Amino acid sequence: MQNAAQKAVRTLVDAGFAAFICGGAVRDLQLGRTPKDFDVTTSATPKQVNKLFSGDTKFVGAHFGVSLVHVDGVELEVATFRTDGNYANNRHPDSVTFTSDVREDVQRRDFSVNGLLMDVNGEVVDYVGGLEDLQNKVLRCVGNPNVRFAEDALRMLRAVRFACQLGFRLDHQTASAIKSLAHTVQVVSAERVQVELSKALVADAARAVTLLDETGLLPFVLPEVAEMKGVEQGAEHHPEGDVFMHTVKALSNLKSNCSLTLALAVLLHDVGKKSTFACSNGKVTFHGHAEVGVGQAETVLRRLKFSNDVVDTVTSHVGQHMKFFDAQKMRRNTLLRFVRQAQFKELLELHRADCYASNGDFSTHTFMHEFLAAQTTENLNPARLLTGNDLVEMGLQPGPLFKTLLMAVEDAQLNGQVNTHEEAVRLVQDLTASSGSSL
Repeated sequence: MQNAAQKAVRTLVDAGFAAFICGGAVRDLQLGRTPKDFDVTTSATPKQVNKLFSGDTKFVGAHFGVSLVHVDGVELEVATFRTDGNYANNRHPDSVTFTSDVREDVQRRDFSVNGLLMDVNGEVVDYVGGLEDLQNKVLRCVGNPNVRFAEDALRMLRAVRFACQLGFRLDHQTASAIKSLAHTVQVVSAERVQVELSKALVADAARAVTLLDETGLLPFVLPEVAEMKGVEQGAEHHPEGDVFMHTVKALSNLKSNCSLTLALAVLLHDVGKKSTFACSNGKVTFHGHAEVGVGQAETVLRRLKFSNDVVDTVTSHVGQHMKFFDAQKMRRNTLLRFVRQAQFKELLELHRADCYASNGDFSTHTFMHEFLAAQTTENLNPARLLTGNDLVEMGLQPGPLFKTLLMAVEDAQLNGQVNTHEEAVRLVQDLTASSGSSL
C-alpha cells in the first residue's frame, strides 16, 4: 500500500500538482506502527485526478473532493486540498472550497498528529506541530479545540479512541473543550458511536471508560454505565468500591487487544445491579442481577446497533457470569455442558477479571481452568449413544418425550453411568416404564 501511495504521489507531482501522503499513515509510520491504509491529498481537482489516472477512479465524495484511485491493484483515497464552510449540524460542513495550498488544508484536520504529511521524497512535512506532540505523546486539536469539536462532535469520541490506541494523554485544552461540548455527541449516529467505542474498548477498555467519564461523555454514550457510579457494594466481597469502580478495575485486567465481545461483557456484566440493589441489616444484595442484566445489556447493545452475533454472545456472558460460584457443586454432566459451550474460554476470562476486581479469590477460576484442561474432546462431546431414530425403532412415538429421554441418556453418559448403546437402551426402557409409557 505504501508503494502504491508513493507512486500515486509521484504521478501527481510529475504532472505539476502538489501531493502528499497524509493522515494516520504518516502518524503510524513515525510511531513504528503498521498503517491500516494510506490516503493521498493533492492540489489536483477530482476531474484532474480522474484524467491523470486514466479514468480508473470513482468519486466517493465528489462534494468533498474525494476519489478512489487504483494504483498497481491497490485502492487509494485521494482528496483535493480544501477548506470547509460552516458546520450547521455538528457533523458535516455545509460547503467546501478547493484550494491549492496544503497549509490551508491541514488547518481543518482534527488532531495535530493526524495533520502530518509525507512528500514525494518520503520526508515528513509538519505545519501543525504534530511531530512534537508525537514525541510528547499528546493528543491535541489543530487550532481551537472548541471550534474543532463544534464542527464535528464525532471528533470527541475519536479523541478518546486515539488516546486509547496510541497511549497518549489528552491536551488540557482539548480535554476541557470535550467537557464543555460533551452533550453535543448526541447528534452522532449510533453506528458511528459504536465504531469509535468498539475500537477504544479493544485497545484499552479501562482507559476508554475512564476517559469517557472524565470528559463527561459517558452519560451521553453509555448512561447505564454512568449510573453504576454510587451503587454501593458489600465491602466483604467488594473492597474495591462501588459498581462503577469494580467494573473499571475488571476492565483493567483485560489483555490488550482482547476481543470486542469480552470487553463488552466485562463492561456490562454488572449492569443489572442498580435495579436489583437491596440492603437489609447492613447487608447489600443484588439478587437476580445477572438475569436482569441480560435485558439491560441487550438494550444498550441494540441501541448502539451492534450485530446480532455480538448481542447474543455478550448477553449470554452477562447471564452466565454468576454460574461460576456454583461450579464446584455442579454434577459432572452440568459442569461439562457449562464448559463445552463455544465461547466458554471467553466467559472464563470474564470470571477471572471479575475475581481480580473484587476480593481476589481465584479458587473457582483455578478449579475451572484445571477441569477444562483435563478434558479431552471425547469427554466434552462424546459420540451419541442413542438418536431419535433409535427411539422410533424401540417403538416410541416422536414427540416432546424424545428430547427428555435423549437428554437423560446424555446426562448419564457424561456422568459415566452409561457407556454403551445397550446400556442406553436399558436406561430408556427403565425411564419409560417408570413414567407409565410402554414400548
